[in-house]
Amino acid sequence: MKYPMKSLILVLTILFAGVIHAEEAKGTLTGNVSLASEYLYRGIAQTNHKPAVQGGFDFGHPSGAYAGVWGSNISWLSDAGAGRVSAPVELDLYGGYKAALGDLSYDVGGLYYYYPGNYPDGWVSPNTFEAYLGLGYKFLSLKTFYALTNLFGATDPADPTRKAASRGSYYLDLSATYPLSESLKLLSHVGYQSVEGARGSDGSTANYTDYKLGATKDALGMTLGLFYSGSNAKGGSGQFYRSAFDKDLGAGCVQLTLSKTL
Repeated sequence: MKYPMKSLILVLTILFAGVIHAEEAKGTLTGNVSLASEYLYRGIAQTNHKPAVQGGFDFGHPSGAYAGVWGSNISWLSDAGAGRVSAPVELDLYGGYKAALGDLSYDVGGLYYYYPGNYPDGWVSPNTFEAYLGLGYKFLSLKTFYALTNLFGATDPADPTRKAASRGSYYLDLSATYPLSESLKLLSHVGYQSVEGARGSDGSTANYTDYKLGATKDALGMTLGLFYSGSNAKGGSGQFYRSAFDKDLGAGCVQLTLSKTL
């Protein structure tokens, strides 16, 4: 995955080249930390239905350019590796540009998912680079992600040596965040994940739709979230989203989060 990492570094260098020479324009650095009853990503369990500790830093420039890093504990790689893989952490590096014109906004950038750890020979790397483009209008947003590399190591078990089998996969995210008051917001989301070239051992595809409904409440300097997440991801016996512990990774569940901006 050297190429996507170099691509991301190049994008960030270009975006912030003007920042370095513009002494009068200073950006802002913020941090965030959160506890979650479970780490769910695009409706799929990442911690085998166990809690997660997460956090990161974001840098924003008045021009609209931004960059950040975010991390969380995970278990899905170690679970799938049956003792042969040690990769307990996900690190996300991202950068882009966003701007608004009245109620309209847009966001374009790149996101690199990095999973440091030990992998056996022949294991397809889960490291992934996606480009994204988002559009927003008032409380609505539509965002699409396109995989420029293999997507999270997804392959066809009938041809596991195809290291770029899932390149070209994409994800569509339609979300709404509606404020009921200054401290209370309703959230809803529906997404569609298309995974190129990856199937379960029974031949079922890895494509699915996921959804999320919930609310957040600000209190005592923190934000409490309560959500219900579900999907139609194929998690039956022999299917793509069945874990090594015989669990449906896309099954519906309630998620609690507690977060704070630093």
